[in-house]
Amino acid sequence: MGSKYTKRYSEEYKRDVVELVRSSGRTVTEVARELGVSSESLRGWVKKARAAQDTGPVPGAARAADDRDEELKRLRKLTAEQAKTIEILKKGDSLLREGERPASTVCRFIHAEKANYTITLLCKVMKTARSTSYAWVAGREARENAAMGG
Repeated sequence: MGSKYTKRYSEEYKRDVVELVRSSGRTVTEVARELGVSSESLRGWVKKARAAQDTGPVPGAARAADDRDEELKRLRKLTAEQAKTIEILKKGDSLLREGERPASTVCRFIHAEKANYTITLLCKVMKTARSTSYAWVAGREARENAAMGG
């Protein structure tokens, strides 16, 4: 006797899971177990997707594909930014700890890393205003000019 409660999944979720099965090279059972989905349900979704693919394009499918492409681009951009943020956090770990954080130390770090990351991203991650960074650079250049007698 079956359960009174059956999970309902959105069509978008089903499409994503079917695509995961297709692209990952893993078996339906492995993917189903990992996601906590019934393997029989997943097999049915895969079979239904294959049948739909064989019947040709569905009206509006081109727009849906364009929407998915745009979403994929957006997510890839976000993933790249998050990866950079993680790199910055690893490099600036000592500057993020509790206690005093002299602005000059943070600005020195931002200035050293500006060849690898944008100033905007560095300041966002280090929780420092961009104007603070630019003012520090201007003051540094002024001090260097004064030291050179200019």
